[in-house]
Amino acid sequence: MQPCKMDIMKYYEVSHHRHQVFNPMGMTKFEGLMRSLRLQKGSKILDMACGSGEYLVRLAELYGISGVGVDRSHAFIVRCRENMKARTPGSDLKFIEMDGASYEPGGDGPFDLSMCIGAEWIYKGTIGTIRAMKAFTKDGGLVAIGSPYWLKEPSEEYLKLTGIKREDYGDFSTPLRLGEAEGMSCVNIVASDPDDWDHYETLQWLAVDEYIRENPQDPDNPELRRISHEFKEHYLRGGREYMNWAIFIFRN
Repeated sequence: MQPCKMDIMKYYEVSHHRHQVFNPMGMTKFEGLMRSLRLQKGSKILDMACGSGEYLVRLAELYGISGVGVDRSHAFIVRCRENMKARTPGSDLKFIEMDGASYEPGGDGPFDLSMCIGAEWIYKGTIGTIRAMKAFTKDGGLVAIGSPYWLKEPSEEYLKLTGIKREDYGDFSTPLRLGEAEGMSCVNIVASDPDDWDHYETLQWLAVDEYIRENPQDPDNPELRRISHEFKEHYLRGGREYMNWAIFIFRN
């Protein structure tokens, strides 16, 4: 991928403004996952790179939890607070705008559930994410990570196109084995399917197209269009074939 000529967060803010959940998982699976957690009222939850805040707001609706959401995007944090105000105005949720790598829980932790769903770059990969979430979590609590994995051996053409290294990800069992090697037990996995991926990816194409049409004077439009095209090519030229994504739930 070519170097970005604007803050890459602007691309994600534009491309995800139609998404309710910021990962390739359909809402039926999302709802099933939320209900499977069976949290107690007042449970303390951390959501790192919280996006729209949908995980915390839905958990507050279901269980009356308290929670902390962290995201570096100002636009996403505003959206989180609007989501909370509209649906759970009396809930004990706090949204913090900052780089997640610098977050320290202080009096907010330890947590009954710590989540980092699809933002492993904050902790430089899967094992760093697992260790960070585990450290934030009470003994007997839950850890949830969202991690890509290879469906099959990627081609050299695909790796060159995307800049991904073969060793960046393992197979389906890799996140599970890494978590259990840290002393946790995997208790649930929710994996994407091709329809989940198609919806997630193509909704980004539509969102970028709409933004450019609605904001024709934005000087960043050529860069938004370029990045959208690059990611589309990544998906069409191997992403759908070689890669999948899943949420792994561990008992600490």
